[in-house]
Amino acid sequence: MTSSVPVADINSHGISGHDADTQQKISAPTLRELTSGSAIWKSWLSWRIAAIVFLTICFVQACVLIMTMDQYRYEKLTELTETARTAIVPLMEDQTTDLLAPPFTPEQEQRLITHTPINGLSIYSLDYRLIRLGGEPVILQLTNENDLGKTYLSADGASYEAVFRPRDLNGRPYFIIARLDSFYINKAVQDYVRLNIVIMALLSGMVTTVLMIALGKWLLEPILFLRTNLKSAAQNPEAPNIIRSPYNTRDEIGGAISIAQDLIKQNAKNLRQIKSAAQSQIHKLAYYDTLTGLPNRILFLQKLTDYAKAHEESDGKTPRLVVAAFDLDHFKDINDSMGHNVGDAILRAVGKRMKSALPESAVVARTGEDEFAVMMPLSEGGFSARDVGEKIISIMRHEPFGVFNETFQIRCSVGIATFPNDALDPDQVLKSADIALNRAKEDGRDCLREYLEDFDKAVQARFAMLRDLRDALDKNQLSLNFQPQLDLQSGKIIGAEALIRWFKPDDSKEGGRFISPVEFIPIAEQSGLIVPIGEWVMRHACQTAKMWHEAGHMIRIAINVSGAQFQQSDLVGFTRQVLEETQINPHLVELEVTESAFMDDIQHTIQTLKNLNALGVELAIDDFGTGYSSLSYLRQFPIDRLKIDQSFIRNALTNNDDHAIARTIIGLGRSLNLKVIAEGVETKEHEEFLVKEGCDEVQGYRYSKPLPLEKFAEFVNNYDGRLEFFDKKA
Repeated sequence: MTSSVPVADINSHGISGHDADTQQKISAPTLRELTSGSAIWKSWLSWRIAAIVFLTICFVQACVLIMTMDQYRYEKLTELTETARTAIVPLMEDQTTDLLAPPFTPEQEQRLITHTPINGLSIYSLDYRLIRLGGEPVILQLTNENDLGKTYLSADGASYEAVFRPRDLNGRPYFIIARLDSFYINKAVQDYVRLNIVIMALLSGMVTTVLMIALGKWLLEPILFLRTNLKSAAQNPEAPNIIRSPYNTRDEIGGAISIAQDLIKQNAKNLRQIKSAAQSQIHKLAYYDTLTGLPNRILFLQKLTDYAKAHEESDGKTPRLVVAAFDLDHFKDINDSMGHNVGDAILRAVGKRMKSALPESAVVARTGEDEFAVMMPLSEGGFSARDVGEKIISIMRHEPFGVFNETFQIRCSVGIATFPNDALDPDQVLKSADIALNRAKEDGRDCLREYLEDFDKAVQARFAMLRDLRDALDKNQLSLNFQPQLDLQSGKIIGAEALIRWFKPDDSKEGGRFISPVEFIPIAEQSGLIVPIGEWVMRHACQTAKMWHEAGHMIRIAINVSGAQFQQSDLVGFTRQVLEETQINPHLVELEVTESAFMDDIQHTIQTLKNLNALGVELAIDDFGTGYSSLSYLRQFPIDRLKIDQSFIRNALTNNDDHAIARTIIGLGRSLNLKVIAEGVETKEHEEFLVKEGCDEVQGYRYSKPLPLEKFAEFVNNYDGRLEFFDKKA
C-alpha cells in the first residue's frame, strides 16, 4: 500500500539551494520509473521469480495430468464397454431353453459386428464351456472364475476386450467376451492431454502474471526503490541523493525501507563528521608538532612565505622580520642520561615558556628534534634583531626547568637572520638563521650569532671540501706518511705512527696541493666520512707494516682511531677482518684512541677494548692529559700505552705546570705498568728531560717529521740505532 507522500519529496542531507532543486528534478522521474510496470518486468529478479512460479505451476499441473490421464482412459473404456453391453442385451432372448445354444442368431451377430464397436465375440456357458466364436479372434479366454475380472487392451490401444457376466446381461446365463474397437479412445486421450496443456499454460501464465503484479507492487518495487537509494548512497556516501519513501511505514517492507534510509542518513552524517575530524587531524599532523603543539617547519615556512608575499604586495612597506633559530645545548645528554620522557617534557616546557614570554606577534615553531624557530616583525623603535635573540637566551636562562621533581638548567645557542636584509626567499632566510646557529654552536654554544655572508661562504667551502674529500677517497688521492717512534733506553726504532695525507690535484703549475689534516679531518668527523677514511687508513697501514715485517723490520704500526669510528662502527669486526686479510702479527698493531672518545659510553668502551685486546692488538690512549677521564675507569681499560700530548712536552722545560703534568703521567704509567710514549719531542733537552723522568718511548721532529713510505724506508736503513745520531742531524 502506498501513502499520499509526494513522489518528488527529497531528503537533501545538507544540500540546499540550487543543488537541492537540481536533485529534485533528477529524483522525481526516477521514482515514477520505479513504480511503473515496465520497471518491474525489466528486473532480472522479476524474470527469475516469474520463471520459477510459471514452471512450478506447470509442474504441478503436469503431475495432475499424469495422474488423471489413466483415469480418463479408464472412463472412456468404461463408456465403450457400456455401449457394447447396451447393444448386446436387447438382442438376447428373454427365455433360453437350450443353455448350450448361442443367444444370437447369425444375422444378429453380424449386425452387432457391423453396426456397433464390437469386432468379435466369445460366448461361454456358465460352466465355462465355449459356445460360439464370432468376428475377430478374441484374446481373452475363460477357464475359471478368476478369469471373469480380466480385461485386455492391445499394445496399440486399438482393441479392448471386456467380459460380460450374467448380471451385466440382465440375468442371461452366459459369459460373453466382446472384442471392442477402442481406436478412437487414443485420440480422445490425446485431445484431453492437449486441452489440459493449453489450460495449464493459460492458467500458469495468468496466475504468474497476477502473482508478479502483486509481488511487483508489494515487494519488487520497494526493493528496486531501496536499491536505487543504496546505489546513490554508495556513489556519494557523504551527501546521497535519497528519494523520500512513498511506502507506508506501518507495513514490514515500508518500515524496513524507512530504517534503511535512516541508516543511510546517519552514515552520511557520520562520514561528514569523520571526514571533518580527519581533515582537522591531518592538518594538525601536517602543520603542527605533535609533542609541543607548536607549528612545525612546514607551517613556519608557510607563514614566512605569506609575510614575504604581503611585503612584496605592499611595495616593501611592511616592517622587517627577524627569524631566530635556536636549539638546546647538549640536549642529547639529557635524553641519554634521563630518558626520552624527561627530554620530551623539557621540549614541551621550552615551547610553552617561549609562547608565553614572547609577544603575541611572534610565531614560535619546533623545526627539529631539539631545534626551534621564532619569527617576529621588527617595528621602528621596538626590538632589534639582536634584541630578539638576546630575549630568547634570557628566557632560557631565567630559571631552571622543573621536570619530574628534577631541575635542569638548559642553555641554548641562537642564530638570527632578518627579512629582507639577509635574504628575500623564505627558505633562504631560515637557512641563513640555521647557518648563524651552526656558527654559534661552533663558537662554544650558549651564545648568539647574527648571520653574516662570510658564514655562508664558510659553509659552502665546507661542503665543497666534503665533496672533494669523498672524491679523494673514491679516486685514491689519499696517502700515508709515517713518523718513527723510538725506545729511549735502547735507541731502536720500535714503531711508526701512520698519518693520513691528502694531495688534491688541480690545474696549477705544481699539479695540486696538499690539504692539511687540520682542515679536512674535522669536516670528515662532522659528516661521518671519518669512518670509511679510518677504515682505509687501517687497511693500508697494516698492508704497509706487513711488507716491513717481511723485509725483516719488526716495527709496530700505530693507527689513529676516531671517536666516531670507535663508537659508531663495528671496529672490532673490521679490525679482525683486516688482520685476517693482511696476516699481520696483531701484537705489532697499535690502535690509538683519544680519551674523550673513551668516555662517551663507558660500558661500550670497556667491552670494545676487551674485544680488541682479545684480538691481540695493542691499545693506546692518545693525547693523554687533555681530556677528563676518570682514573677509576682507567684501571678497567685493558690498555698498553699512554701517549703524552705534545703540548705538555713542548712547554715542559718552560712551564712548571706542563712539566708537572708530564712527570705525573709518566709516574702514572709506571704505577699502572703501562708504557708511556711522549710525542712532540723537538730538542735534545726534551729528550734528556724524558730520560730523566723515566719515559719509555718518544716521537717528534727531533727524530723525524712524518715521511712518505720511500723516505721512511730510507730513514730506517740509514739510522744507526743510537740516539746520538740525531745530534749530528741537529
